[in-house]
Amino acid sequence: MTDDSNKTTHFGFETVPEGEKAGRVQGVFSSVASKYDIMNDVMSVGIHRLWKEAMMDWLAPRAGQKLLDVAGGTGDISFRFLRRAGYGHATVLDLTESMLVEGRKRAEAAAMAEQLDWVTGDAMALPFADNTFDVYTISFGIRNVTRPQEALNEAFRVLRPGGRLMVLEFSQLPNPAMQKAYDLYSFNVIPRMGQAIAGDRDSYQYLVESIRNFPDQDTFLKMVRDAGFENAKFRNLSMGIACLHSGWKL
Repeated sequence: MTDDSNKTTHFGFETVPEGEKAGRVQGVFSSVASKYDIMNDVMSVGIHRLWKEAMMDWLAPRAGQKLLDVAGGTGDISFRFLRRAGYGHATVLDLTESMLVEGRKRAEAAAMAEQLDWVTGDAMALPFADNTFDVYTISFGIRNVTRPQEALNEAFRVLRPGGRLMVLEFSQLPNPAMQKAYDLYSFNVIPRMGQAIAGDRDSYQYLVESIRNFPDQDTFLKMVRDAGFENAKFRNLSMGIACLHSGWKL
């Protein structure tokens, strides 16, 4: 057996033992849970809503499908999926209980209660049987997972044959000058917004740093394929500020 006790990973720009990351990420999202949806609007100037609609357009939910929405937090993707599908079922899984609590408070949660489950769990060790779900989504969450490849492997395991993976995540702009301008905005403005709106500069500093540490589009596409997914592709959103990756379990 290999000794994993000395393995390290990124927590923003800090290098930390792998065993510490999940707890620290949990701390970040526990801190910002009550203001998370507001901060998403402010950080992206509302554009995250268009990105999520683009995600649903490509996903094309169908009636009766079973969705697993990992790092699903306040349920935003699950609500959109169920509205598009007409009827179906969504399981929202998140490492942070307080994010799920906020999700249950939303009006959509009450209206769709019979179609929703809320589960506290880890993307790298999903508490579900093989071949359970039709669709797996993770939106702005996989960069916070300690070992993203393991999360993708788990996604493949719990999807049924014919099932679809869809990942929405911040990514890299292909133009270095544009990337530099975006970085200036991210590092100078977003942590200040976090302080002003959520009273929490450090958590938003981490969120910005975590984006910079995430693999670029082609590297992540290879990870999707390495997990076993076929017909894997990506689409840039807003010139690469965000990106959708899609794959099929065939």
